[in-house]
Amino acid sequence: MVKAKKDAKIFVLDTSVILYSHDSIMNFEEHDIGIPITVLEELDNFKKGNDIKNFEAREFIRLIDSLAKDHMLSDWIPLNGKTRGSFKVIMNPTPEVDAEKIFDDPKPDHKILNAALSLKEQEKNRNVILVSKDINLRLKAKSLKLAAEDYQTGKIKNINSLYTGKTVVDDVTVDDINDLYKSNRIDRKRILKRKKTACNGFYILKSEKNSILAFENSATKMIEKVEKRSIYGIKPKNAEQTFAIHALLNPEIRLVTINGVAGTGKTLIALAAALEQRRNFKQVYLARPIVPLSNKDIGYLPGDIKSKLNPYMEPLWDNLKFIQNQYKETDKDFIRISEMVNQEKLVIQPLAYIRGRSLSNIFFIVDEAQNLTPHEVKTIITRAGENTKIVFTGDIYQIDTPYLDAQSNGLSYLIDRLQNHELYAHVTLEKGERSELANLANELL
Repeated sequence: MVKAKKDAKIFVLDTSVILYSHDSIMNFEEHDIGIPITVLEELDNFKKGNDIKNFEAREFIRLIDSLAKDHMLSDWIPLNGKTRGSFKVIMNPTPEVDAEKIFDDPKPDHKILNAALSLKEQEKNRNVILVSKDINLRLKAKSLKLAAEDYQTGKIKNINSLYTGKTVVDDVTVDDINDLYKSNRIDRKRILKRKKTACNGFYILKSEKNSILAFENSATKMIEKVEKRSIYGIKPKNAEQTFAIHALLNPEIRLVTINGVAGTGKTLIALAAALEQRRNFKQVYLARPIVPLSNKDIGYLPGDIKSKLNPYMEPLWDNLKFIQNQYKETDKDFIRISEMVNQEKLVIQPLAYIRGRSLSNIFFIVDEAQNLTPHEVKTIITRAGENTKIVFTGDIYQIDTPYLDAQSNGLSYLIDRLQNHELYAHVTLEKGERSELANLANELL
């Protein structure tokens, strides 16, 4: 048996952490990991299926099996790597402080609490901490005088300073702006001097007399003028929408994220840009994750699978209809959209139906990306083949799935990690353009 280190903490992981990231036990440095047997029981219920949580459950079970091949799970088993601690499975003891009795319910969450409490009693000289993505479980743990915290790996520390993709520079000379208007591009050093900037960033350049929208081309190190451009009948209504269109149409940028509250035009602009570039790609995919209302499974809805999924896809069809209705029914652009749908050149589907496919020569839009985990986002991007462009849109503050928040969702993680890559661009849309009424709700409610 491997002896646990005296100074190392013991982190007890609940099921939500494993389903969020199957390799989470490898991310606690030299500290040791306790896994309640109840967690293994719950993972057994998740191992079948095609959803990301089913994948995480299966991968974790395989990982534990690999690590424990020469050990008993009730012993401390070393994790791979010299700098990591050990782990073991905690059985179902009854501690002096019994969560099942206190909360008058023998449900799995309380069994997990009991496992952590019993380990705390056994390891009196060590700091035992419950790690959970479930806020309520953390509160219950603290009410029992058990330390508890969220899983921190991949979490954005300061969400309020998350990269927006846009910088306002108000000390530009009149001559520099005039030269940019005339030549369309100038050396970045004239404008930004020695300022540290992100790759493919957008700028509002201002002087005493005038201003201009600009883009820093990371490949050429030039500042380029950004023109307002309409795409498939959709005209940009503000600077941020203009920037988003520029990024979406730029063939050198293969990955784009667009963040913004409801009504800012994220999905609409992305779809219009895809239609504008339809000749450059074999297909346009528009997908979103299925998040059942009130956490109910879609099985409770009536009808066949298509009928069950239609309500979740309806917002995407609404955006397509809005673009199509910019034209008369007899116009070629109106007819072309209908033909693309009928010929499956434009496909709107749940994300689960597309995950796992090889994405070559495709313009791929992932809507509501804030409801994805960082691992799901990574999985999608790694499917990208030749001549594929991927766009993630969403609102990092409008989370509909349990165990995710503004700091830990996949969209925030992506924006934070990729802002300095030449293949990537990001724009945060700030102003709602849906209606005055929608803006009122966003601002005051």
